[in-house]
Amino acid sequence: MGRMFENRKHKMFARWDRMAKAFTRVGKEIAIAVKAGGPNPDNNPALRRAIQNARSVNMPKEKVENAISKASDNDSEDYQELIYEGYAPHGIPLLVATATDNPTRTIANLRLAFKKGNGNIGSTGSVSFMFQHQGVFKLKRGEIDIEELELDLIDHGLEELEEDQDEKGEPILVIRCGFTDFGNLQSAIEERKLDQISANSEYVPNDVVELEEEALEEVLKLIEKLEQDDDVQNVYHTLA
Repeated sequence: MGRMFENRKHKMFARWDRMAKAFTRVGKEIAIAVKAGGPNPDNNPALRRAIQNARSVNMPKEKVENAISKASDNDSEDYQELIYEGYAPHGIPLLVATATDNPTRTIANLRLAFKKGNGNIGSTGSVSFMFQHQGVFKLKRGEIDIEELELDLIDHGLEELEEDQDEKGEPILVIRCGFTDFGNLQSAIEERKLDQISANSEYVPNDVVELEEEALEEVLKLIEKLEQDDDVQNVYHTLA
């Protein structure tokens, strides 16, 4: 079938891998939200966020419903949300956000990944001070008056509002707040019935660095390896 078919097959499998990883990540978000606040999204803001995030990655409705049902079972897994810190090659700080039902397995896997990637896993607090914990909301751009929205939300914790594009090039709005204001801003966005795409917490670096191509590839290789672990939800770094 030739090289063209092999390239297409590789891209197709890579896309399926990314989709499967996204479904796993969101599935754990749903499970954690249900365990903490129950299966009714009307009374559970965290579950509403998780369901919205499931829609943003095109997770089928039946998979979302199955995840809620499974998490409602008393015998289902209890996931812990844990943050691990370390350094990639060339001194690049990393925060690795995980959701795990077995921390012993998770830390063993991460130590091995850091070692093979010429990095070092660190102690709590070794790099987290280089990041800010923020809430990040993405909205469809629509006909929203940005200045009016900014003034409207600033009393609810809004720190930054900017225009951007999604992966398809469609215009969106990105709204940021301090993590302590996450719930307040979510409520304000929902009350105004804004067309929300996703809502997440992120660790945003205070400063970013640039690397030469060869060094950059080393760092990205470790990040990719970490992201492939089923327990890892996100990897945050200081790369520009």
